[in-house]
Amino acid sequence: MKVQKKDVKKNLLPYLMMALIMLTIIYFLNVMNKKVNVLTYDKFMTQVVDGNIKKMELTPRESAQIYEVRGKLKGYKSNEEFFARLPLSEQIMKRLVEASEEQSFKFTTVADPESSTLVLVLINVLPIVLLIGGAFFLFSKQMAGNKSSLDFGKSKAKLNSEKNKVTFKNVAGLKEEKEEVKELIDFLKNPKKFQKLGARIPKGVLLFGPPGTGKTLLARAVAGEANVPFYFISGSDFVELFVGVGASRVRDMFQQAKRNAPCLIFIDEIDAVGRQRGTGLGGGHDEREQTLNQLLTEMDGFGENEGIIIIAATNRPDVLDPALLRPGRFDRQITVNLPDIKGREEILGVHAKNKILADTVTLANIAKRTPGFSGADLENLLNEAALLAVRRNKEKITMSEIDEATDRVLMGPAKTSRKYSEKDRQLVSYHEAGHAVIGLKLANASDVQKVTIIPRGAAGGYNMMIPTEEKLCQTKSDLLEEITGLLGGRSAEEIVFKEISTGAHNDFEKATKIARAMVTEYGMSDLGPLQFEQQEGSVFLGRDYNKAQHFSNEVANEIDMEIRKIINNCHKHAKEIIKDNMALLKLIAEALLEYETLTKEQIDYLVEHKKMPDEDENTSLEAMSITKLKELAKKKGIKNYSKMNKAELLKELDN
Repeated sequence: MKVQKKDVKKNLLPYLMMALIMLTIIYFLNVMNKKVNVLTYDKFMTQVVDGNIKKMELTPRESAQIYEVRGKLKGYKSNEEFFARLPLSEQIMKRLVEASEEQSFKFTTVADPESSTLVLVLINVLPIVLLIGGAFFLFSKQMAGNKSSLDFGKSKAKLNSEKNKVTFKNVAGLKEEKEEVKELIDFLKNPKKFQKLGARIPKGVLLFGPPGTGKTLLARAVAGEANVPFYFISGSDFVELFVGVGASRVRDMFQQAKRNAPCLIFIDEIDAVGRQRGTGLGGGHDEREQTLNQLLTEMDGFGENEGIIIIAATNRPDVLDPALLRPGRFDRQITVNLPDIKGREEILGVHAKNKILADTVTLANIAKRTPGFSGADLENLLNEAALLAVRRNKEKITMSEIDEATDRVLMGPAKTSRKYSEKDRQLVSYHEAGHAVIGLKLANASDVQKVTIIPRGAAGGYNMMIPTEEKLCQTKSDLLEEITGLLGGRSAEEIVFKEISTGAHNDFEKATKIARAMVTEYGMSDLGPLQFEQQEGSVFLGRDYNKAQHFSNEVANEIDMEIRKIINNCHKHAKEIIKDNMALLKLIAEALLEYETLTKEQIDYLVEHKKMPDEDENTSLEAMSITKLKELAKKKGIKNYSKMNKAELLKELDN
């Protein structure tokens, strides 16, 4: 309630100030518009004798021995008045009283304001009080500013509250990683158990892996399970403009932690402060290096930090300083990888607790169709599906929303308003059908899950292919078939249209990258098992700016020839497969022109029965062909239905 009263005062204060300013402005406007005629004693008495007084107000000023007279004369306007000063005399007062009785004008007297003690106090004391109060206010504000400046070097680490407590129940899909950090919890709860056998618990644990895999969540769960104070801070909170501030904050953070030991300190994005020292074209970064030096000293220097365990997270372990990763500092390094199919199902189960899913939706199927998704991606997928279900006025989330959400996460929203010619539609259809045919006919190829010609992002269409099983390593034949699949679209264009387009731009980029890695990194060429290049160059100067070339120009020419040979052989193989399966290519392309999107079930039915499954009343609008949708639009009396694309037809039919 106190907070609410303060808020009410804060909200009313601007309006009160505005009202005071408006009243002051109105008062001064009235004063400025008023016309005052100053009369001498003789002129005033003449007006009294002549009977021109309309009303009069008399104020005695005993200190000055005068009367101040204000009033109006006959013929004055509403904003006009007179003012006169008269000697302080009983005779003058008697004469004015007699004149008011004879002439019947309004005559009033006002007590001398100087005779009031309150007025004297207000006049003499109030200015002094206001002056002292203003000086005290300015002084207190200055002290508050100095206090905040004194806190400039204090740690910004925050203590986690009990309200946001996270346990291992909230962390899914990280079985091995949770086992690794359970020792930290046991140590914090029962340190004597380890000390008895002379075991030393790691002083620091570094969690690294791709973004969105749950590194921060895992650290919070460790603190929640251990039930100890948990300080969390970002690496960027240490870095400031002034040299030495970051180091001061590190010292203060460890001092706070020592007072609350045993405890945990979590530093998120530690690469912001823990980068390698003395790198880059311009030398080092003094403030960052000072902060890093202090952090190294606090973790393992002359002083002991018993009962303090540091957990740090980063997705850039390659840029960290070697001194930070040595034993005694970050003793244990845990890789938090992307979840496998079982882990994805568990993660989906956690995020689906507050979602209403249709009976046809199974988390196992979603997990199977989302390889390479992180925990954050899966949470975003279910959230996007829920938003789509609300947008479509559905009571439950169906597989239609799941499919659309998957496409949105991977490629972005569909560009349903984009118009392109029939020739472009045919080109895109045969291009995507070429990818699908290669995927269906290659022995070790991935399963074709979805083919669409609806543009998303920068792509005119795309082909979703998922491996039949998740592999730890890829063989040479796997990589060659992947390149062959990427070249299937261009091969179909060449065979069907006898010309080529820019649609295969991204396919070439991926294929060339794979082929180059095969030759220069994986040793999968006639050059032998040699590594000529590494994936990462100088991380501070741009990846390829200062990349060292450890081979001669002759070898560089041989590398180019090997890459070209791999691409050409795969391209030749792709064209052979397309030519041998022209009927299947045409079948899939024509189905894409009619339906725009084909699912795995529809593709399997099409391959087996050489036609699409029959449409009935149970078929959803999204799965219907354009011809069927136009028939429904005609029955509903929708105008210009014949010129609409599928997205426009669906929108009109939904309305």
